[in-house]
Amino acid sequence: MVPNTDGWLEDTRASYNTVAASYAELTRHLLDESPEERAALSLFADLVRVQGGGPVADVGCGTGRITAHLSRLGVDVFGIDLSPSMIEVARRDFPDLRFDLGSMTNLALADASMSGLVAWYSLIHIPDDEIGSVLAHFQRVLRPGGPLLVGFHVGDESHLMTRGYGGHAMNLYVHRRQLSHMCAWLEASGFAIEASRTLTSAESQLGGIILARRQVGDPES
Repeated sequence: MVPNTDGWLEDTRASYNTVAASYAELTRHLLDESPEERAALSLFADLVRVQGGGPVADVGCGTGRITAHLSRLGVDVFGIDLSPSMIEVARRDFPDLRFDLGSMTNLALADASMSGLVAWYSLIHIPDDEIGSVLAHFQRVLRPGGPLLVGFHVGDESHLMTRGYGGHAMNLYVHRRQLSHMCAWLEASGFAIEASRTLTSAESQLGGIILARRQVGDPES
Protein backbone atom coordinates (compact mmCIF):
# COMPACT_ATOMS: atom_id res chain seq x y z
CA MET A 1 0.00 0.00 0.00
CA VAL A 2 1.32 3.46 -0.95
CA PRO A 3 1.43 5.70 2.13
CA ASN A 4 -0.54 8.93 2.16
CA THR A 5 2.22 11.50 2.55
CA ASP A 6 0.14 14.64 2.02
CA GLY A 7 1.44 17.33 4.33
CA TRP A 8 4.64 15.37 5.00
CA LEU A 9 6.84 18.46 5.31
CA GLU A 10 4.63 20.05 7.94
CA ASP A 11 4.28 16.72 9.77
CA THR A 12 8.06 16.29 9.81
CA ARG A 13 8.63 19.76 11.20
CA ALA A 14 5.96 19.40 13.88
CA SER A 15 7.10 15.92 14.92
CA TYR A 16 10.71 16.92 15.41
CA ASN A 17 9.71 20.12 17.18
CA THR A 18 7.97 17.86 19.70
CA VAL A 19 10.88 15.47 20.31
CA ALA A 20 13.91 17.77 19.91
CA ALA A 21 15.20 17.66 23.49
CA SER A 22 14.75 13.90 23.93
CA TYR A 23 16.12 13.24 20.43
CA ALA A 24 19.34 15.05 21.34
CA GLU A 25 19.76 13.02 24.52
CA LEU A 26 18.95 9.65 22.96
CA THR A 27 21.15 10.05 19.86
CA ARG A 28 24.06 11.92 21.45
CA HIS A 29 26.39 8.92 21.73
CA LEU A 30 25.36 6.81 18.73
CA LEU A 31 28.57 7.54 16.82
CA ASP A 32 30.62 6.38 19.80
CA GLU A 33 29.15 2.91 19.21
CA SER A 34 29.40 3.04 15.40
CA PRO A 35 33.03 2.76 14.21
CA GLU A 36 32.13 2.08 10.58
CA GLU A 37 30.06 5.24 10.38
CA ARG A 38 32.89 7.19 11.97
CA ALA A 39 35.21 5.79 9.29
CA ALA A 40 32.82 6.92 6.54
CA LEU A 41 32.63 10.42 8.00
CA SER A 42 36.41 10.52 8.34
CA LEU A 43 36.85 9.53 4.69
CA PHE A 44 34.37 12.21 3.67
CA ALA A 45 36.32 14.80 5.67
CA ASP A 46 39.55 13.67 3.99
CA LEU A 47 38.00 14.06 0.53
CA VAL A 48 36.87 17.59 1.33
CA ARG A 49 40.38 18.50 2.52
CA VAL A 50 42.05 16.93 -0.53
CA GLN A 51 39.90 19.12 -2.76
CA GLY A 52 41.04 22.26 -0.95
CA GLY A 53 38.45 22.54 1.79
CA GLY A 54 35.61 25.00 1.81
CA PRO A 55 32.10 25.05 3.26
CA VAL A 56 30.19 21.84 3.88
CA ALA A 57 26.47 21.61 4.69
CA ASP A 58 25.00 18.96 6.98
CA VAL A 59 21.51 18.90 5.49
CA GLY A 60 18.84 17.75 7.93
CA CYS A 61 21.30 18.19 10.78
CA GLY A 62 18.82 17.63 13.60
CA THR A 63 20.40 18.60 16.90
CA GLY A 64 23.86 18.90 15.37
CA ARG A 65 25.76 15.80 16.46
CA ILE A 66 27.10 15.00 12.96
CA THR A 67 27.86 18.67 12.32
CA ALA A 68 29.89 18.78 15.52
CA HIS A 69 31.70 15.52 14.69
CA LEU A 70 32.73 16.82 11.27
CA SER A 71 33.88 20.08 12.83
CA ARG A 72 36.13 18.11 15.17
CA LEU A 73 37.57 16.44 12.06
CA GLY A 74 38.57 19.86 10.76
CA VAL A 75 35.71 20.42 8.31
CA ASP A 76 34.28 23.93 7.80
CA VAL A 77 30.74 22.66 8.36
CA PHE A 78 27.36 24.13 9.23
CA GLY A 79 23.96 22.55 9.77
CA ILE A 80 20.57 23.08 8.16
CA ASP A 81 17.31 21.71 9.53
CA LEU A 82 13.59 22.10 9.00
CA SER A 83 12.67 22.10 12.70
CA PRO A 84 13.11 25.31 14.72
CA SER A 85 13.28 23.30 17.94
CA MET A 86 16.03 21.04 16.60
CA ILE A 87 18.01 24.11 15.52
CA GLU A 88 17.48 25.68 18.96
CA VAL A 89 18.90 22.59 20.69
CA ALA A 90 21.82 22.40 18.23
CA ARG A 91 22.72 26.02 18.90
CA ARG A 92 22.46 25.40 22.66
CA ASP A 93 24.68 22.31 22.60
CA PHE A 94 27.21 23.56 20.03
CA PRO A 95 27.26 27.36 20.40
CA ASP A 96 30.46 27.77 18.37
CA LEU A 97 28.91 26.24 15.24
CA ARG A 98 26.50 27.65 12.68
CA PHE A 99 23.00 26.22 12.36
CA ASP A 100 20.44 27.56 9.89
CA LEU A 101 16.71 26.97 9.62
CA GLY A 102 15.89 25.65 6.15
CA SER A 103 14.59 22.80 4.05
CA MET A 104 16.34 20.41 1.69
CA THR A 105 13.34 20.79 -0.61
CA ASN A 106 14.42 24.38 -1.31
CA LEU A 107 18.04 24.86 -0.30
CA ALA A 108 18.83 28.56 0.08
CA LEU A 109 22.44 28.08 -1.06
CA ALA A 110 24.16 29.45 -4.14
CA ASP A 111 24.93 27.25 -7.10
CA ALA A 112 28.23 25.32 -6.80
CA SER A 113 28.94 26.97 -3.44
CA MET A 114 29.45 23.85 -1.30
CA SER A 115 32.61 21.75 -1.12
CA GLY A 116 30.63 18.84 0.31
CA LEU A 117 27.21 17.79 1.55
CA VAL A 118 26.06 15.29 4.17
CA ALA A 119 22.53 13.88 4.44
CA TRP A 120 22.83 11.61 7.47
CA TYR A 121 19.58 9.66 7.85
CA SER A 122 17.77 12.83 6.78
CA LEU A 123 16.28 11.56 3.50
CA ILE A 124 14.24 8.94 5.34
CA HIS A 125 11.11 11.12 5.56
CA ILE A 126 11.19 12.32 1.93
CA PRO A 127 8.48 10.65 -0.20
CA ASP A 128 9.62 8.84 -3.34
CA ASP A 129 8.11 11.46 -5.64
CA GLU A 130 10.11 14.24 -3.92
CA ILE A 131 13.53 12.56 -3.87
CA GLY A 132 14.49 13.66 -7.38
CA SER A 133 13.80 17.31 -6.57
CA VAL A 134 15.83 17.13 -3.35
CA LEU A 135 18.80 15.49 -5.09
CA ALA A 136 18.61 18.12 -7.83
CA HIS A 137 19.15 20.76 -5.12
CA PHE A 138 22.09 18.77 -3.77
CA GLN A 139 23.61 18.55 -7.24
CA ARG A 140 23.03 22.25 -7.87
CA VAL A 141 24.75 23.55 -4.73
CA LEU A 142 27.74 21.19 -4.83
CA ARG A 143 30.90 22.12 -6.66
CA PRO A 144 31.80 19.75 -9.52
CA GLY A 145 33.60 16.79 -7.98
CA GLY A 146 32.34 17.64 -4.51
CA PRO A 147 31.50 14.65 -2.28
CA LEU A 148 28.05 13.77 -0.96
CA LEU A 149 27.67 11.35 1.95
CA VAL A 150 24.23 9.78 2.46
CA GLY A 151 23.09 7.54 5.33
CA PHE A 152 19.67 5.88 5.35
CA HIS A 153 17.65 2.89 6.51
CA VAL A 154 17.63 -0.09 4.15
CA GLY A 155 14.47 -2.01 3.30
CA ASP A 156 11.41 -2.08 1.09
CA GLU A 157 8.67 -0.62 3.25
CA SER A 158 7.45 2.65 4.69
CA HIS A 159 5.87 2.82 8.11
CA LEU A 160 4.01 5.52 9.98
CA MET A 161 5.85 6.58 13.12
CA THR A 162 3.39 7.72 15.79
CA ARG A 163 5.66 7.57 18.86
CA GLY A 164 9.37 8.03 19.28
CA TYR A 165 12.33 9.41 21.21
CA GLY A 166 11.05 9.03 24.72
CA GLY A 167 7.49 8.11 23.78
CA HIS A 168 6.49 11.51 22.46
CA ALA A 169 3.76 11.71 19.84
CA MET A 170 4.95 11.90 16.24
CA ASN A 171 3.19 11.66 12.90
CA LEU A 172 5.52 10.99 10.01
CA TYR A 173 6.55 8.21 7.67
CA VAL A 174 9.94 6.52 7.75
CA HIS A 175 10.88 5.29 4.28
CA ARG A 176 13.35 2.43 3.91
CA ARG A 177 15.10 2.03 0.55
CA GLN A 178 17.32 -0.53 -1.10
CA LEU A 179 20.93 0.43 -1.73
CA SER A 180 20.54 -0.13 -5.49
CA HIS A 181 17.49 2.14 -5.59
CA MET A 182 19.26 4.98 -3.82
CA CYS A 183 22.30 4.62 -6.08
CA ALA A 184 20.08 4.75 -9.17
CA TRP A 185 18.39 7.94 -7.93
CA LEU A 186 21.76 9.56 -7.29
CA GLU A 187 23.16 8.61 -10.69
CA ALA A 188 20.03 9.95 -12.40
CA SER A 189 20.60 13.25 -10.55
CA GLY A 190 24.15 13.76 -11.80
CA PHE A 191 26.21 11.93 -9.17
CA ALA A 192 28.90 9.31 -9.61
CA ILE A 193 28.91 6.59 -6.95
CA GLU A 194 32.28 6.18 -5.23
CA ALA A 195 31.33 3.56 -2.62
CA SER A 196 28.21 2.00 -1.14
CA ARG A 197 27.50 -0.59 1.51
CA THR A 198 25.01 -1.88 4.04
CA LEU A 199 25.77 -2.39 7.70
CA THR A 200 24.22 -2.94 11.12
CA SER A 201 25.12 -0.57 13.93
CA ALA A 202 23.79 1.65 16.68
CA GLU A 203 22.64 4.03 13.96
CA SER A 204 20.36 1.52 12.21
CA GLN A 205 19.38 -2.15 12.42
CA LEU A 206 20.11 -2.23 8.69
CA GLY A 207 21.63 0.93 7.33
CA GLY A 208 23.07 2.04 4.04
CA ILE A 209 25.93 4.43 3.39
CA ILE A 210 26.67 5.91 -0.04
CA LEU A 211 29.61 8.13 -0.91
CA ALA A 212 29.07 9.92 -4.21
CA ARG A 213 30.46 12.91 -6.09
CA ARG A 214 28.85 15.52 -8.24
CA GLN A 215 29.95 14.60 -11.72
CA VAL A 216 32.54 16.85 -13.37
CA GLY A 217 31.52 18.06 -16.80
CA ASP A 218 27.81 17.37 -16.41
CA PRO A 219 25.37 19.81 -18.06
CA GLU A 220 25.00 21.88 -14.85
CA SER A 221 28.73 22.33 -14.26
